[in-house]
Amino acid sequence: MTAELNIWWCKEDQAYLAEVPELPGCIADGKTHEEVLVNLNEVRQLWLEAAERENRHIPIPKKHLQFA
Repeated sequence: MTAELNIWWCKEDQAYLAEVPELPGCIADGKTHEEVLVNLNEVRQLWLEAAERENRHIPIPKKHLQFA
């Protein structure tokens, strides 16, 4: 599954935060870009597994136009 993700620096927490906007509550943190991406991948997988177990709707990733 390829989905949009957002990453930003949180000065208050002194950490990077990342989210998958299409999956409500799918947010992770990390001290580096690499760590936040690893953590987000794990959280995303857990989110999807929980959604399947609970028969919740799993959104299809939105397609975005990309320009070179």
